[in-house]
Amino acid sequence: MELLRQCVIAFLVGGTICLIGQVLIDYTHLTPARILVSFVVAGVVLTAVGVYEPLVKFAGAGATVPLTGFGYSLAKGVREATKEVGWIGVLSGGLSATAAGIAASVFFGYAAAMVFKPGDKT
Repeated sequence: MELLRQCVIAFLVGGTICLIGQVLIDYTHLTPARILVSFVVAGVVLTAVGVYEPLVKFAGAGATVPLTGFGYSLAKGVREATKEVGWIGVLSGGLSATAAGIAASVFFGYAAAMVFKPGDKT
């Protein structure tokens, strides 16, 4: 029963984040790329002010899987790296914390491109 509760919470929180993105696409003149970047920046800012960490503890994957979660991972990596190595951690912390996710997205994106033959539709 606890697993079901966690899944429902993750679905509701992640769905709300996606709903915000869809509303921005439908009712603003922002491009999808700007919305995506805004979500990453929002994740960093909300982590910096201490709001996103409790949401991650409450919602789990519902808060870490969307792009705001990527911003959260970047900010958390920078925070930890600056504690360990000082100011150089500002440059290295975010990338080291998200390297596995970035590598996986590049690999699977390349694999999908090889299988499905992407191209412009005319």
